[in-house]
Amino acid sequence: MEMNIQLKSLADKINQLKSKIETEESTKHAFVLPFIHILGYDAFNPLEVVPEFTADLGLKKGEKVDYAIFQNGEPIIIVECKSWKEKLTVHNSQLFRYFHVTKTRFALLTNGINYQFFTDLDDQNKMDEKPFLEFDICNLKENTINEIAKFHKANFDVDNIVSNASSLKYIKEIKKLINAELENPSNDFTKLFASKIYAGRLTEKVVDEFKDLVQKSVSQFINDKINDRLNAALSKETIKQQDEEINFVEDDNKVVTTEEELDGYRIVVAILRRKLPTSRIVFRDTQSYFGILLDDNNRKPLCRLHLNGGKKYISLFNNNKSEAKIAISSIDDIYQYEKELLETVSLYETELNPV
Repeated sequence: MEMNIQLKSLADKINQLKSKIETEESTKHAFVLPFIHILGYDAFNPLEVVPEFTADLGLKKGEKVDYAIFQNGEPIIIVECKSWKEKLTVHNSQLFRYFHVTKTRFALLTNGINYQFFTDLDDQNKMDEKPFLEFDICNLKENTINEIAKFHKANFDVDNIVSNASSLKYIKEIKKLINAELENPSNDFTKLFASKIYAGRLTEKVVDEFKDLVQKSVSQFINDKINDRLNAALSKETIKQQDEEINFVEDDNKVVTTEEELDGYRIVVAILRRKLPTSRIVFRDTQSYFGILLDDNNRKPLCRLHLNGGKKYISLFNNNKSEAKIAISSIDDIYQYEKELLETVSLYETELNPV
């Protein structure tokens, strides 16, 4: 959860600052290093994050990769950065050349917004041409955050990440194929369905006709599934609200509203009418307490009076809407909590003054 919040904060920062970031160096400092920090590595510790990392490449000397992240004295991730304005292309990247001469299993290519993680699934010690994990930090999904978390210093496990990388790589490619088929169904994809429902010969003309039908069918199917899930979610929320309402439904024969409770209600109304129309201050009497609500909504309690159990109490609600039960000697003591009652009204300021 903490990483989720940190990544969201960085995404907000990127959206605010990117128009003012002009260079690759600025991109590194404003966007990339904060991301490395979120992964738990200290960018100011040269034993953990090495800028301008150099490795001997045969006769070719002096080439550098932007950062290398170290653990136990060995590089575990090498990082190449581009300006946020540049598109990422791995071809001719120094990551390829550095990958096979270091002991790292992971390479990261990024412009501070788009991130591409590579390993060596196809040929050992040779960096793959396609990333196994790719994301836009300003548009993250929960499952992607879970994958990013595996690179955190506290969680980093080479074998665990590599074993999962193959699945991630193929899932990503399959999703691309599905998207392409949904946008423009291929002959093979169309025939897969048409052959099961069309008794005649699948001529080119028939396949062309079915392409439109398949596309519409798949689109409607997806929309129906989405609507089913939304309706199910709304139904659950409705049931939850009904259950909450039931908690306030009492047997009328068992609930007796006393004159003292009504007097206490009138005192609360007298205090709050400076901020609220009296029509919006409503009471609900229950077996447990005498509740005073805003707009007859049990999610907007103004206070609760407990007057029928020998000792008397008033329940007030703080900024977190949690209940504080305070002993009083009589309903006249309600006037002592004028400030708290008025502050409770401010909890619902948004509802009172909608934009």
